[in-house]
Amino acid sequence: MVESNKRRSRRRSGFQGVVYGPMSPLRPTMGPLWRKKNPLRAKEVKEFDHTKAGVKGLVDCGIKAIPKFFIQPAENLTKLPSDASFMHLQVAIIDLKGVGSDRRKEILEEIRVASETWGFFQVVNHGIPNDVLDNTIGGIKRFHEQPTEAKMEWYSRDLREPVRYYCNGDLLVAKAANWRDSIMCQYADDTLDSQLIPVICRKSISECMKNVHGLRDMLSELLSESLGLRSDYLASLDCMKDQTLPDLTLGATKHCDPSIITILLQDSIGALQVLHQDKWVDVSPVEGALVINIGEYLQLLTTDRFKSVKHRVVARRVGPRISAACFLCPSTENKSKPYGPIKELVSQVNPPLYRETSVDEYMGQFTSKGLDGSSSLPHFRL
Repeated sequence: MVESNKRRSRRRSGFQGVVYGPMSPLRPTMGPLWRKKNPLRAKEVKEFDHTKAGVKGLVDCGIKAIPKFFIQPAENLTKLPSDASFMHLQVAIIDLKGVGSDRRKEILEEIRVASETWGFFQVVNHGIPNDVLDNTIGGIKRFHEQPTEAKMEWYSRDLREPVRYYCNGDLLVAKAANWRDSIMCQYADDTLDSQLIPVICRKSISECMKNVHGLRDMLSELLSESLGLRSDYLASLDCMKDQTLPDLTLGATKHCDPSIITILLQDSIGALQVLHQDKWVDVSPVEGALVINIGEYLQLLTTDRFKSVKHRVVARRVGPRISAACFLCPSTENKSKPYGPIKELVSQVNPPLYRETSVDEYMGQFTSKGLDGSSSLPHFRL
């Protein structure tokens, strides 16, 4: 297509933004496990992918039954128990107001505890206006609610495309697909030509990213200091430069993020759960809050001091769940550079647990297995 060639000629590697689109309240029901080498499944998946319609297209067509390759194994459908003994558990909500004052020590301690024990926390008074957050959710929703024909020109599995729309990044390798669509905007080293973003969500996504840069720099300092390092330590590693935005979905199987950290904006439906003390705990939406979670790459750098924990999105019957996730990773220039445990955090008492690895190698391991619920870190363990 002419438009596709035009977009590619102006491509820049960089910030990757992912958005998972509006879904139907249909829920996959339990069924058999589908194996990667099942030829019938492979044929059905390719035929579905070729339509470029995504799951929203299935909903718009009024399907009565969900295709078998979307049916999740029983362990992915387990409901959160109603045992009141752990219902008090809650991801920390950290108020960043006064971060430049005497409250900084208190904030650093809250971040340290949350990063070491939960791997997740929410932040409020983070500096991004509520209207920017609301407009981001609105822009994502508008894109996905367009007719299939309007979105098809953006549909691609070409990782070189800086902006693309697709259904499940691991659709072709996963045992079972998730009920989600995505639009991804990749910002390499904070750079993406805004003219490459679909007009219907261009302004909202561009404005969101301008604001995220400031929060990223603040979190880089706070995470560094909470590790007992100088405030510019993580920034000096150039490990939080490339970014990945939006996640809009009704369901995502358990996984850990392949990032340094992830900044997540979720709508009022929520549905995000974190695995803590062998229990799935809801991360309840808080107006104006952003969810921060530690990625596997930061766990590797900190030698398990900061934890990347499994999380998932459960399907709700109340309608489409929309969120925007910004994944922070090492810069494009450093994608082949080996990163290893931070030397200041390593000693005879606390030896390194992982070997050095590059972003390219790590992502190759992550994408080869899909969202199968397992961590990529054991592959790099010493």
